[in-house]
Amino acid sequence: MQIQVPQFVKYILASFEKAGHEVYVVGGAVRDLLINRNVYDWDFTTNATPEQILNMFSDGFYDNAFGTVGLVDPKDKKLHEAGKLDQVPVYDLTTFRKEVGYSDRRHPDHIEWGKTLEEDLQRRDFTINAMALKTVISNQLSVVSKKKERSRHKIETKNYQLTTKNFELIDYFGGQKDLDNGLIRAVGKPQERFEEDALRMMRAVRIAAQLGFVVETTTLDAIQQSARLIDLIAKERISLELLKILMTDYPADGIRMLAGTGLMEFIIPELLSSQGVDQAGHHVDDVWEHSIKSLQKCPSKDPIIRLATLIHDIGKPFSRAFNCQKCKTRFKQTGSELKCPECGFVNDYFQSVTFYNHEIVSAKLANKIANRLRFSNQQREKLITLVRWHMFSVDERQTDKAIRRFIRNVGKEYLDDILAVRTGDRLGGGARETSWRLERFKKKLIEVQKQPFTVHDLKITGHEVMVILNLESGPKVGRILQQLYDEVVEKHLDNDQDILLKRLKELDNNQ
Repeated sequence: MQIQVPQFVKYILASFEKAGHEVYVVGGAVRDLLINRNVYDWDFTTNATPEQILNMFSDGFYDNAFGTVGLVDPKDKKLHEAGKLDQVPVYDLTTFRKEVGYSDRRHPDHIEWGKTLEEDLQRRDFTINAMALKTVISNQLSVVSKKKERSRHKIETKNYQLTTKNFELIDYFGGQKDLDNGLIRAVGKPQERFEEDALRMMRAVRIAAQLGFVVETTTLDAIQQSARLIDLIAKERISLELLKILMTDYPADGIRMLAGTGLMEFIIPELLSSQGVDQAGHHVDDVWEHSIKSLQKCPSKDPIIRLATLIHDIGKPFSRAFNCQKCKTRFKQTGSELKCPECGFVNDYFQSVTFYNHEIVSAKLANKIANRLRFSNQQREKLITLVRWHMFSVDERQTDKAIRRFIRNVGKEYLDDILAVRTGDRLGGGARETSWRLERFKKKLIEVQKQPFTVHDLKITGHEVMVILNLESGPKVGRILQQLYDEVVEKHLDNDQDILLKRLKELDNNQ
């Protein structure tokens, strides 16, 4: 099997081989290599202890109880030192280990160094992640330049003379077969794997959504039986897995799986209330199905935008109202029976269902969800804003003033984002991606942004007003700036410094 690997990975493998230690590529890297996906995380396991690894790589860092030494490619060292960790791949080298006890359903109570590769692999989550690659590397004695003897911190890639002849696949648990069949299967007894680490249940959903795979029946049954354990996991970890699911190529499948396994009840239970909630008008699907389809059609890959698209109508079940066919009273359903509180009329189905102010209710629920999932302030603000204002109008009769108000509500930084939510909403409801009204609205957004939004956007300052009109700082300066701003907004003036200065002098002469 011929596989291309980065130079730094070749350097790591050859260094272990030269030192006489076993080393294997493991985890998702093996899986992705076998299906020709880009590898972003390279993980290794070895019989070398952390101390022995650090003797080979003096730049390694080791400050954990799990036997993992981290390495950074020297070319990325400056970014790593600057704290730009999201831009720097870290190569993890972990000593063979066995794990004992999982009291918190997340971390092992005790770690023991293992003696064999099989011991290490059998503790992993799924068969497709429990394979290893053993390498045979030629020219191993030419790993690095002679300068390494003088400085372990400097590695010249131009002196790498390594060529990968072949990789031997080690597969104790049938991972390659499951990979070929598109299956996510737990290693050993799935119930035990999920009791060890409850987050693995969400990870199964995420990998299935990433690869377009299905979860094997026994493993799926175990997730359904163990779903309640996810509530023991830190919300930050749940949030991270949820956002990763939303970033996959099949986010809608991931959400359906979370609901079908019972996991969603402990993540976003409010979303489940939309199942079976019918809609009127052009909608043919209930709120749940519309939300799922909108997510899948959302053109953005940003997970917060996709989440906003998913929950944009989450307030509908809680704001649903019916119009009585007999007395025309509008009322909310308070029980299982649809009974008009005014005239007592009872019917199994009332037409003209409305969801008055559902976007406001949805925004409140979005805030609740963001807090529960421990989102950052920026993530929460973005989510709430996109949900709150997703019901914007694109009527051709809208004035510039109305569009300016919309921009102020949404914020310039979120305009493209809310348009992505609108596109998902339209496509999820069976409409075309766009319309002439929406295209006109987009053009108006661009045009209106060329105008000032506040007094501070004027091409003239309060200091210039004071100098030209010989005024002291005070309310009068503010009133003059406001007058100039109003005239610009009303398009009586252009926001041009020379024009504003000329108008300022006219105001001075008229006083």
